[in-house]
Amino acid sequence: MRIDSHQHFWRYNSDEYPWIDASREPLKVDYMPPDLEPLMQATGIDGAVAVQARQNLRETDFLLDLADQYDFIRGVVGWVDMRADDVEAQLERLAPYPRMVGVRHIVHDEADDRFMLGGNFLRGLAKLKACDLRYDLLLFPRHLPIAIDVVQRFPEQPFVLDHIAKPFIKDGLLEPWERDIRKLAAFDNVWCKVSGMVTEAAWGGWTQADYVPYLDVVFDCFGIDRLMFGSDWPVCALSGSYSQVVGIVETYISALSADEQAKIMGGNATSFYQLQ
Repeated sequence: MRIDSHQHFWRYNSDEYPWIDASREPLKVDYMPPDLEPLMQATGIDGAVAVQARQNLRETDFLLDLADQYDFIRGVVGWVDMRADDVEAQLERLAPYPRMVGVRHIVHDEADDRFMLGGNFLRGLAKLKACDLRYDLLLFPRHLPIAIDVVQRFPEQPFVLDHIAKPFIKDGLLEPWERDIRKLAAFDNVWCKVSGMVTEAAWGGWTQADYVPYLDVVFDCFGIDRLMFGSDWPVCALSGSYSQVVGIVETYISALSADEQAKIMGGNATSFYQLQ
């Protein structure tokens, strides 16, 4: 099964999506499952993982409701207040939903770069394993050393790095991103989404060659078994079409065996998130 491991849905309003600023004007409309499904069908993608884009509990319920309505939504990465006193109760309410597979916080928008090292946040992370939920790491390159500190504290907790940590593809910079992502990849409980790259490149002006140095790094340090394709739709549409985003990864992995390609394009996401 071919899986898009990372995409979003929303009914847009400015209050709940402050990150959709003037530079992202095309995103200030509704994006719902009927908008995505034909794009998936045209590229042979069978299922998707819907990831939170709002920092409230309504977001998780919204995505779970969509997953009940649309069978192609195979998993939901929702949001809970990881620092709340009742985080365990929040998780226990959501965990029984069969398509609730993980949790994410928009860490890279926090004013404190060390946000994840706060005692309450770490206490929340410690509750995920008992609920069999994964954690998505949404970071900028400068957060990678903090992420390393976090993941080594939870060796039994599965983590996945979103968007290869958003390196500076537009500027062609590899360091210190490469150094730090290699250190993070050394922890075998950390996986990585090959996603979100087009919006880190020159919007609408990139070439396949722009991504190769970064793909070379993540394929070398994570290996075939811990990488998964993701589109980051509809955000990706700021810089490329859905089919172009699929094509970037398919072109790069074209020399791999059929089994290896199948892992990247769905098998690994299915295993990591335990999709049904």
